[in-house]
Amino acid sequence: MTTGVRWIVVGLVLGLLVSLTLRAQSAPVLQPAPRAPVQPLPYSHKQHLALGLPCKLCHVNPDAGKLMTYPVTATCMTCHTTVATDRPAIQKLATYAAENKPIPWVRVYEVPDYVFWSHGSHLQAAVTCVECHGPVAERDVIAQETNVVTMLGCRTCHDKRQVFTDCGACHEPRQLNW
Repeated sequence: MTTGVRWIVVGLVLGLLVSLTLRAQSAPVLQPAPRAPVQPLPYSHKQHLALGLPCKLCHVNPDAGKLMTYPVTATCMTCHTTVATDRPAIQKLATYAAENKPIPWVRVYEVPDYVFWSHGSHLQAAVTCVECHGPVAERDVIAQETNVVTMLGCRTCHDKRQVFTDCGACHEPRQLNW
């Protein structure tokens, strides 16, 4: 092989390596499937929403509006005093109700404490539950499927809807102690 041909081969090999490296760097990173937190009782949003129960029946938005609430145990017992009472999970639910205890659900979506955020203002703007929480009505188990609790998630939605935001709308100004 002549020197000229060698340089052409070396150039092609280097070009191929650079091309593969750049392609690998720009390839989307596959994220693992979200893990759902272990809940005290199995609960299927899919099953309950298929019955026509609205989100607001269980998830009430109190006046300050930051967190949607979980249902009081008596709300669940409205049906479960007669429905599926032979199942261990419903018997555990009945125990919570008899002891007048709330079900200790584990939050799936939670913004950091330093972020001021309101469900109320988003509901008034006609933002649907699905836009932030994913296709809940299709899920037996809820896991964090969206990036709604991150700044990127908020900014992406606000940009899409052309809603102005500034830092002070969500974040408390920090006090600098010089």
